[in-house]
Amino acid sequence: MEAQTHGRVHSRDQTGPKVEILGGKIERAEEVLTPLALQLLASLHRRFNARRLELLALRAQRQLLLDDGAMPDFLPATAAVRAQDWRVSPVPADLLDRRVEITGPIDRKMIINALNAPVRAFMADFEDSCSPTWENVVRGQVNLADAVRGTISYEDAATGKVYRLAAQTATLIVRPRGWHLPEKHVRINGETVSAALFDFALFLANNHDALKRRGTGPYFYLPKMESHLEARLWNEVFLAAQEALGMARGTIKATVLIETILAAFEMDEILYELREHSAGLNCGRWDYIFSFIKKFRNRADCLLPDRATVTMERHFLKSYVDLLIKTCHRRGAHAMGGMAAQIPIRDDREANAAAMARVRADKLREARAGHDGTWIAHPGLAVIAREPFDEVMPGPNQLHVLRADVNVAASDLLKVPEGEITEAGVRACIRVGVQYLESWLRGNGCVPLYHLMEDAATAEICRAQLWQWLHHGARTSDGRPITVERFDELLTAELDHIHQEVGAARLAHGVFPTAARLFEQMTKAEVFDEFLTLPAYELLS
Repeated sequence: MEAQTHGRVHSRDQTGPKVEILGGKIERAEEVLTPLALQLLASLHRRFNARRLELLALRAQRQLLLDDGAMPDFLPATAAVRAQDWRVSPVPADLLDRRVEITGPIDRKMIINALNAPVRAFMADFEDSCSPTWENVVRGQVNLADAVRGTISYEDAATGKVYRLAAQTATLIVRPRGWHLPEKHVRINGETVSAALFDFALFLANNHDALKRRGTGPYFYLPKMESHLEARLWNEVFLAAQEALGMARGTIKATVLIETILAAFEMDEILYELREHSAGLNCGRWDYIFSFIKKFRNRADCLLPDRATVTMERHFLKSYVDLLIKTCHRRGAHAMGGMAAQIPIRDDREANAAAMARVRADKLREARAGHDGTWIAHPGLAVIAREPFDEVMPGPNQLHVLRADVNVAASDLLKVPEGEITEAGVRACIRVGVQYLESWLRGNGCVPLYHLMEDAATAEICRAQLWQWLHHGARTSDGRPITVERFDELLTAELDHIHQEVGAARLAHGVFPTAARLFEQMTKAEVFDEFLTLPAYELLS
């Protein structure tokens, strides 16, 4: 294998693949871009990239069917899998109790604070809360390697405070990027590699031995899948990687985020494909709403109301939750709840109390429904999220809650929620979408806005709703249609509002014109862009 880094070629043999590292020099990069990691990446790329591209093409073909009026349903071809009695393999001891998990990006301070938080697990995120600059993804791998070995520390330059890991920490879980995303800074034999394989291969190759020594293992969250065939590909990757590294079969454990409307019809099948590696399913609520909008974007009868009104009590979301819990527990798998995006409001006691009450109510709903755990985005929510599960769930999980009362049909998952589209809702989509995209383009993918922690999933909802409303001439509650001219008027007004909020200094050091232009182009585009992050990624270094 040849490894070409920063314009130099390091030849290891004459027959192996040529790995080109196109990104710039990053401090300590050689510690994670190791020969073993690049060798594993090259092997996985050669074996599985063609199939990955085929599956992405199948997504496009399926979208054409939806555009022609077809609606999703449970697959006749896999009815036997749904009918048969089978269970996933048991999970390791440190995944038995997952009542609260915190998620966040892979910067040093966040990793330390999250692992030290009073939670069961921390999902280190290379995906929706990470802007995938080359520096971010490489430094993220370095940070995780240090965390696995217990050596990670961080000194705050402003305060002089030093952050280190506590004696006991949360279990580490890593979310690689989705199948659809490229890692443009790495090429193998001239082909751009999959970002998913890049994130996975580097973390596994560099850390599996250290994880084993610490009594844990390589655990992953898998995002954005649309079918059990995509889960099958992940399972094949796991088997190949374990064999290549001399790991016992089934060592890797993965929780799949059910965050697309199509995957909701294949929950049994996804668990079945990953059954010896499965650690359960998760209700990725924000991406799920985005997926609902995206998949039915060309249908005027599938317009969603304001984002703020699409709560988990809505029939299509409650049905999805109930089906996920029933499916998981029948198979002996964990059913994880969704994200609480609220963050503490430190300067308004009354508003903070109301926000925390909403968090507690949401987590109590999840615990009573039968979930085995939930997600938070801020350490300040850990106790509030844990208390409802402690009340309802005295044991480590609720696998015994089989939800025999649940009988979800396709029509339940596809029921469009009713409600108003308001001008305030349109404005909020513009204001949040532009600000998130601007921050993402500057290298920050996890952004606190208006007392919520926004990531790519919530920004996608904003962008997708605006596109759908605009292209179907939806009307706001005052009876006025959402036209291009009205969108332009509101965009200008909201940009002025943003500029007043952030101030001159922040405005001078930001990239608001670029973000606003890209957001506008994607909203007005005749053809819907599948992901906000794909065209935006072309602007990242």
